[in-house]
Amino acid sequence: MSEEHDARARDSATRNEKDNEEIVDAEVVDEQEAGSQQPASRDERADGNGAADQVERDLDELGEVQRERDEYLELAQRTRADFENYRKRVAKETSDALARGKAELARDILPVIDNLERALAAGSDPAAHGALVEGVGLVLDELRSKLGSAGVESFDPTGEKFDPQVHEALSTQPGEGKEAGIVLETMQKGYRLNGQVLRPAKVVVSK
Repeated sequence: MSEEHDARARDSATRNEKDNEEIVDAEVVDEQEAGSQQPASRDERADGNGAADQVERDLDELGEVQRERDEYLELAQRTRADFENYRKRVAKETSDALARGKAELARDILPVIDNLERALAAGSDPAAHGALVEGVGLVLDELRSKLGSAGVESFDPTGEKFDPQVHEALSTQPGEGKEAGIVLETMQKGYRLNGQVLRPAKVVVSK
C-alpha cells in the first residue's frame, strides 16, 4: 500500500514539474512576443519625423518652382502679346503715313495736270504754237518745283566719270580729248530721292 502511495506521489510530482516547465515556456514566448511588439525607440521616431519633414520641404520647393514657372510663362505671354500689338500698331502707322504722303503728293500734282490740260487745249490752234511751248515750259517748272519740295531731284552726269551705281551705259564711243570711262552724253536724266537713286541716268560713255 505504501509503495502504491509512493508511486502516486512520484507521478504527481512529475506532472507538476511538466506543468511548471510549460508555464515557464509560455512566459518566455509571451515575453519574446511582447519584446517584438515594443513601441519604436526615440531614434526611430525621430528618423520617421525627419523623413516626413524632408518630403514636406520637397513638396514646398516643388510648389515654389511651379509658381515661378507660371509667373515666367505669364510674363512671356504678356511680352509676346505686347510685341504683337506693337508690330500691328507700327504697321498701321506706316501704312497711314504712306497713304498721307501719297495723298499730299497727288494734291501737289493735280494743279500741274490742270495746266497741262489747258496747254493741250490751247495747242489745237496753230496760231498759239508759241504760247503752247511757253505754257508747257511753265508747267514743267511747276512740276519740278513740286517734286523738289518732296526731295526728288534730277541729275545730268555729262562730263563726269562713269559710275555703274548711278549710271546706265547705253553705248560707248570714242571721245575726242576724253579719257576712257567719261560720260559723253546723257540720253535720259537720272533722279534721286533724298540722295537715294530712284532711276539711274542713261548715258553714252567714252572708250
